[in-house]
Amino acid sequence: MHKSSALLPLLFVLTAASPPESSRWRAEASRVTITRDDWGIAHVHGQTDADAVFGMIYAQAEDDFPRIEANYLTNLGRTAEADGEKAIWQDLRARLYVSDAKLKDEYAKSPEPMRKLMDAWADGLNYFLATHPDVHPRAIKRFEPWMVLSFTEGSIGGDIERIDLDALQDFYSPASPSAGERADRSPSPEERDAKELQGSNGIAIAPSLTSGGHALLLINPHTSHYFRSEQQVTSDEGLNVYGAATWGQFFIYQGFNAHAGWMHTSSGVDNVDEFSEVVEQKGKGRCYRYGATCRPLGVRLVTIRYKLPNGRMTTRTVTTYYTHRGPIVRAANGRWIAFAMMDRPIEALQQSFNRTKATDLASFMEVAQLKANSSNDTVFADDKGAIAYLHPQFVPSRDDRFDFTKPVDGSNPVTDWGNLHRLSSLPNSISPPNGWVQNTNTWPYRAAGAYSPDPRYFPKYMDTVGENFRGIHVQKLLTGSRGWTIERLQGAAFDSFQPGFAELVPALVRAYDFLPTNDPRRGRLEAPVALLRSWDYRWSADSVAQTVATLSGNALIVALNPPADQDSNVYMARLAHDTTDAQKVAALDEAVGQLQRDFGRWQVPWGEMNRFQRISSSISPRFSDDAPSIPVPFAQGKYGSLASFEMHVPKTTKRFYGTYGNSFVAVVEFGPRVRAHAITAGGESGDPKSPHFDDQAQRYASGNLRDVYFYPDQLNGHTERVYHPGE
Repeated sequence: MHKSSALLPLLFVLTAASPPESSRWRAEASRVTITRDDWGIAHVHGQTDADAVFGMIYAQAEDDFPRIEANYLTNLGRTAEADGEKAIWQDLRARLYVSDAKLKDEYAKSPEPMRKLMDAWADGLNYFLATHPDVHPRAIKRFEPWMVLSFTEGSIGGDIERIDLDALQDFYSPASPSAGERADRSPSPEERDAKELQGSNGIAIAPSLTSGGHALLLINPHTSHYFRSEQQVTSDEGLNVYGAATWGQFFIYQGFNAHAGWMHTSSGVDNVDEFSEVVEQKGKGRCYRYGATCRPLGVRLVTIRYKLPNGRMTTRTVTTYYTHRGPIVRAANGRWIAFAMMDRPIEALQQSFNRTKATDLASFMEVAQLKANSSNDTVFADDKGAIAYLHPQFVPSRDDRFDFTKPVDGSNPVTDWGNLHRLSSLPNSISPPNGWVQNTNTWPYRAAGAYSPDPRYFPKYMDTVGENFRGIHVQKLLTGSRGWTIERLQGAAFDSFQPGFAELVPALVRAYDFLPTNDPRRGRLEAPVALLRSWDYRWSADSVAQTVATLSGNALIVALNPPADQDSNVYMARLAHDTTDAQKVAALDEAVGQLQRDFGRWQVPWGEMNRFQRISSSISPRFSDDAPSIPVPFAQGKYGSLASFEMHVPKTTKRFYGTYGNSFVAVVEFGPRVRAHAITAGGESGDPKSPHFDDQAQRYASGNLRDVYFYPDQLNGHTERVYHPGE
C-alpha cells in the first residue's frame, strides 16, 4: 500500500512521455535493482546487460546529473547553449568531429548488442528526468541513444583537447581564415597545471612476490576531484564489475571484476599529429598540395547555437575545412595545420564496455584487438596470476625519420599515417620474470624494471615523455621486494618519499651557500635553509620543510618557463639543472616571503597549508579560508609523491585546496574471492544535503581506504536502501 502510493506522483509525471516509451521505461526499471551501501555507493543489478546499463546511468543521474549533462554538452558541442557566446569555440572544437547526422549514422552501423546498450542508456537518463521534475537540465532535455557515441573516451583530457582553442578561434574568427596566426607565448601557471592533468599510478604484482600467492593491483588515477562515480554493475548475462565510471558513461573505466582488473594511465605515446598544409586557391574553392597533385579542400558548415544574455537563443555558422588527415585547426608560418587523431567511436565504445567482462589476460587482449584505446597505458592483473603493462593499441605506423612531435610537411605523402601497429609490435610487458609491472604516466621502457622493452627496437613515436619522479619512486619500492600483501600495497600507494625534492632541495641549499656573505638574503633565509638541510624529503601534515620546498619549487618552475608544449616529465627533470643559482635563491626567497605575507610567519606546517574542502556542488570549485577544511598530508605528484593532491585553479586563498590528484583509489587482491579496499575523494553524491557528499573526506585525507562490498553477503549490515529506479 505504502509503496504503491509512493509511485503515484511518478506515474503522473510519466504521462508526459509517449505511452509506448513510458511503458518501456517502467518495464526496464522493474528488471533493475539498485542497492545503496552505507557509503551511498550504488550496486546495480539488471536481468540483462542492457537492464544493468539502464540502472547504472539512472543511479549516476541520482548522484550528480549536472556532471553528466556537462560532459555531454562538451562532447556534443552544445556548451554554448548553456554558457553563452564564450563557449562557441569550445563547441566548434567538438563539432569538427561530431554532428547529429554523423552520430546517428554511426549508431545505425553499430553492432546490435551495442545498440541495445545505447538504447538502455538513453532510456535510463530519460526515465530519470521524467521521474525527477525538480531536476532542470541546462540544455539537454532529452537524451538520444546516438549521443553516447560522442563520449567514448573515459580518460581525463581526451585527444581532442590538444586542439588549442585560442588558435582555433584565431583561425575561424570572422576575419579571413589565413590571417589567424597566433604568436607563441608563455603559458600561465593555471594553463601549465591544466597540461599536467595526466597523472596516475598503476602497479600489478605477480603471485610469486605476494604472501598469499595471489596477484595484486593498485588502481590510482589522478584526475579532477569528483570526475567519476564509484559503482558496481552486475547482470544475469555475466556482467559483474566494480570501479570508477566517468559521469555519463555506461562502462567502468578503472576497476575490476571477480577475475581481472585494469588501471589506465595517460600515455606518452605520439598518436595525435599535426600536418602543415600548403593551401592554394583553385577556381572558387581551395586545394592543398599532396605530392604532385592539389587535392580539393573539404568544406563543412557548422552552426553553433548559443544563449544570449537575455536567455534567448541565436546561432553562428562557421565554414570549416578538412584534409584527408583531419580538420584544419590553426595557421602557422603561412600554412594551414591539419589535425589527426583517432576517430573510431563505435570500436572505442565496444572496447571500453567489453573489456569489463574479460576474465583473464587472453580475453582482455582479444578485446584489445579492436585497437580503439588511443590515450591510455594499461596495468593489468588477473586471478590466474598474469600481470601486464599494455601500451595503447591505437598506434599508426609512420616513417620514423620525421619528428611527429611537431607539425610535419603535409605536402609530402611519406608523412601519412600507415596501418595500425599489431599488438605484438607494441612495447608491452607481459608477465615479466621480475614479478611486477608499473606505470606512472611514463615511458614503457621501465615498466618492468630490467625486464622492460628495449627502446632501441621501437620507433621514437612510441613515447615522447620519458621517466618521471613518481616512476623513480615506485621502482625503488618494487625492485628486489617480496612478501606483498594488499595492506602493504595500500601503504606503498601512500609512501611519503619524494625523489624530486631529493634532487631539487640540495641544489637550492647549494645556491644559498654560494650567496655573498653580505647578501641580506643570507640572514632571512638562514633558518628555512637549515630546515631544508636536515629534511628527509618526506611529506607529513606537520612538516614545515614540505611547505617551504613546495612553494620554492613551484616558483622555480615559473622561472624555468618551459615551452608551452613541453611535458611536465621533461621540464621537471630539468628543474634542478637548467635553472641558475640566482633563480633558485629568488624562488626560495619568494616562497618565504609569501608565507610571511599570508600567515605572518614562514613556519607553516604542510597540513595547515594543504587542505581538502568541499563546500559547494558547483562543477567549478569554490573555496574559502573561513570555511571548514581538512588537513591533507600528501602532496603534489610532480615531485614524486605517489599519492597526489594539487590545486589546479587560480589561487584566491591563502591555503591550497585540492582540486586534482587522488580521486578513486583501490587496491585489489585476486584470490578465490576478490578482495578490495577503496576510497573516493569527498563522497559519492554531488548534493551538499546528502550525507554522502563528504562522508569519505577524512578517510581520503588520511589514506584510510574502506572495505569494498563486492559480494552480496558483504552488503549484509551495510545496506541503506534497496529499490527499483523510479521508486
